[in-house]
Amino acid sequence: MDEFISYEDFQKVDIRIGTILAAELIPDTDKLIKCTVDFGEEAGPRTIVSGIAAWYAPEALVGKQCPYVVNLTPRVIRGVESQGMLFASSPDGGCVLLHPDKGVPPGATTK
Repeated sequence: MDEFISYEDFQKVDIRIGTILAAELIPDTDKLIKCTVDFGEEAGPRTIVSGIAAWYAPEALVGKQCPYVVNLTPRVIRGVESQGMLFASSPDGGCVLLHPDKGVPPGATTK
């Protein structure tokens, strides 16, 4: 463990379950996938870029529900604005997606 944070700092992180509606490789990259993710928001789905193409094919992601950090400042990655961050595990340098054990409404909080 690198460093502890306070409970108050953790409370600032907004983690929500999103349903992946579409996914595609970002051209000219080896590891980036652009996902369109439904969080049940009135504003519509969000675009989120994740570096998981070495472990997951885009078509295998569609329909999956995963936790995302949704209150990060948007960041442009390879010309695509990413509006959140996938929450995943990285054992042994790999990538394992986390999922709810049963379906939940898009946008469900994890707290």
